[in-house]
Amino acid sequence: MSETFHTMWRSLRPIGRSAASGGYRRYAWTGADADCRLWFRMQAEARRLDYEVDRNGNQWAWLGDREAGDAVVTGSHLDSVPDGGAFDGPLGVVSAFAALDELRSRGARFRRPFAVVNFADEEGARFGLACVGSRLVSGQLTKAQAYALHDADGISLPEAMEAAGHDPAGIGPDPARLARIGAFVELHVEQGRALDLSGDAIGIASAIWPHGRWRYDFAGEANHAGTTRLVDRRDPMLTYAETVLAARREAELAGAVATFGKIAVEPNGVNAIPSLVRGWLDARAADHAALDTVVAGIEAAAREHAARQGIDLTVVRESFTPVVEFAHALRDELAGILGEKTPVLGTGAGHDAGILSGSVPTAMLFVRNPTGVSHSPAEAAAEDDCVAGVLALADVLEGLACR
Repeated sequence: MSETFHTMWRSLRPIGRSAASGGYRRYAWTGADADCRLWFRMQAEARRLDYEVDRNGNQWAWLGDREAGDAVVTGSHLDSVPDGGAFDGPLGVVSAFAALDELRSRGARFRRPFAVVNFADEEGARFGLACVGSRLVSGQLTKAQAYALHDADGISLPEAMEAAGHDPAGIGPDPARLARIGAFVELHVEQGRALDLSGDAIGIASAIWPHGRWRYDFAGEANHAGTTRLVDRRDPMLTYAETVLAARREAELAGAVATFGKIAVEPNGVNAIPSLVRGWLDARAADHAALDTVVAGIEAAAREHAARQGIDLTVVRESFTPVVEFAHALRDELAGILGEKTPVLGTGAGHDAGILSGSVPTAMLFVRNPTGVSHSPAEAAAEDDCVAGVLALADVLEGLACR
């Protein structure tokens, strides 16, 4: 099984990797994404699984009757954030196929249908919205909303899908598909150091913090950087900078996290005062009350500075995911299979499992990340821990689907 895992890992690892940064640029419906999707199909066919792509572009590899219902499904995603790490998403897909190989080597007999899934556009790196594939299938993103998504070059999501060979006409909720799923288990590298600090290779997820993305548009007045007096300037960059600092302060006060990680500037000239600074806020907290406090505090500070500096401010909430409590019965079943000493931990990162949790029973397994670094080329997991994750997932799948 270990060799099977590493063979798959080596075959997937070069796809979409930047020679300059060492990170990955596997954006939805691009060439790198197409190569990842071909890789998934080849893995499915090599295992004699029934391969299909649903109308929202999610890939499925089935063992047993997909129409029978009560299926056990596992998997994750293969796309990445800009210059992301190797493990976020792909570890769950590779481990899913490896766990199936392990179960076959054990002679396990499946009593429920089984599938491996690769959800499309989980990271939202190209169109600005995370978990597009799972949001579409679960009805949390409508066809009209999806059609309104555009990338930085002005290409719409349906245009990108069509260019990649997928017909976007049928995208939208797929309740019949979800009704056939009895349980979904997603394995993921931990995006933090809780397991490293506890000394455990594997953990079980308890919940996903509520989180969202807000776009801040700071509009000022373009002017010459060398001739405009400081007192005459309406520079939105100053207001943006004050808002970034406010985000840090508010997050610290609430025990939360808040990050301005993306910015767009117009006209974006070295010797020009900007006319517009657009920044995207990512905020997360352990509960809704704390998150509301943080977001409200950041906006209040931004508006105070904008008023003082003559800047027009528009704030738009682009996405929001409420707290996700994973199905307690399924979570307890995983703990029973893996042992009561397996740590249970929450996370501030969003996942397809969180999106699906409103429609089907879902659970997550985490694999130790020795540095806690994620969404970076430095993201890592030890080989022994990856193998431990495969074995844990195989045990879980055997307990759910084979007994």
